[in-house]
Amino acid sequence: MTNTLTDRSTLTRFAWLSIGAAVLTIGLKTVAYWVTGSVGLLSDAMESGVNLVGALMALAMLTIAALPADDDHMYGHSKAEYFSSGVEGILIIVAAFSIGYTAIERLLNPKEIKSLDLGLMVSFGASLVNFVVARILAEAGKKNHSITLLASSKHLMTDVWTSVGVLVAVGAVVLTGWLWLDPVIALAVAANIIWSGVVIVKESVKGLMDSSISEDMSDTIMTILDSYTDKGMEYHELRTRQSGARQFISVHILVPGTWTVNAGHQLVHRIETEIHQALPDSTVISHLESLDDPDSFETGLIGRKAPKSKPNENQLPG
Repeated sequence: MTNTLTDRSTLTRFAWLSIGAAVLTIGLKTVAYWVTGSVGLLSDAMESGVNLVGALMALAMLTIAALPADDDHMYGHSKAEYFSSGVEGILIIVAAFSIGYTAIERLLNPKEIKSLDLGLMVSFGASLVNFVVARILAEAGKKNHSITLLASSKHLMTDVWTSVGVLVAVGAVVLTGWLWLDPVIALAVAANIIWSGVVIVKESVKGLMDSSISEDMSDTIMTILDSYTDKGMEYHELRTRQSGARQFISVHILVPGTWTVNAGHQLVHRIETEIHQALPDSTVISHLESLDDPDSFETGLIGRKAPKSKPNENQLPG
């Protein structure tokens, strides 16, 4: 039984918002670098360039993920979101190494920073844009269970912290006159960006490896199933996986052998309906079995069997 997945096509508007923010901040930060000559501000502008590529990738993958199931993709296209977050994580890491290379070159060949007032104001404005957009994407990502929007939000927040670090570095150079602080802070920023990229890539790989749904969701499902065990039912082989925004759930429902097919079907239908109400973007596949048949207790786990339950033939689904 499958319910209708909430409309994902509307999420592309957040990708367009991210693209617009990236274009705007690239322009602002490039101006800030031109007027100051700060390698820290240059690293900031390079990071925004990666934001733009990531936003374009997010737009493409959100568009694909919103496509309905077809003959070649019977479980839908929701996993496309993991490709987007994975690519964005890799882009973040590549940008970090580019920043590190530029910072080392400037560390070996220090240059004076100029026109700080204008440069800092422009950079601060760009950071404010990124912060606002990052919060919008984070809220949308949580609400719609979109790993793509969450990854984009984390990327933009990384950019915000990068900008904070750069502003601190430039300010420190002004106060101390130590030109080496500028590239050193840029190196620290690059290290932080690498860590953020690794985290995003790990989350993407986790999704592509068909990881189970969250513990809270699993507890919700088990609570529903447990509420029916006093009606003569048992269950086993509960398996789950998260695929983008959708949860796939399979479970074996065991009922007394004296029950009619119709009685068993009605019980399963009620269980599936409750799970759908609790997890709207879920697909539930149930398998009805007899408590009286020993083969019903065989499981798909190598070397393990589910505990055998005593059938209760006197209870019917109420």
